[in-house]
Amino acid sequence: MDVDLVYSRSHDNIRALVAALRSHKPYLRGAPLGLPFAFDERTVRMGLNFTLSSELGNLDLLGEVPGGGSYENLLPRSEEVEAFGHRFRVVDLITLIHLKRAAGRPKDLEPIAELEALLEERRRLEARGEIPGAG
Repeated sequence: MDVDLVYSRSHDNIRALVAALRSHKPYLRGAPLGLPFAFDERTVRMGLNFTLSSELGNLDLLGEVPGGGSYENLLPRSEEVEAFGHRFRVVDLITLIHLKRAAGRPKDLEPIAELEALLEERRRLEARGEIPGAG
């Protein structure tokens, strides 16, 4: 259980990302305790994808996603949602299914089937006019 966050690799965004997470003590998930790791702008610029543990929980920071590319590539295939009192963007259902397939991980097979069933139900409800069109 983690949160996947695709982030823009712009200089200003990396600075904001590091500032937002620093106080939550991000550390490389699965790395031995005591391994030197500095979560700073240089580290993020020099890396791309990070699997982290933190005081907030597990977080995967993704500069690029297999099958989807960068934040900028995925932005047109996202929609704004509100949850937990915050507004943020999430990839649409079709794109999420595509990304899970592209990842090719066995642990994604069951969620892909569930997401496809959800997509089919959404399309059925849209066809009946019960919900407005969505991707």
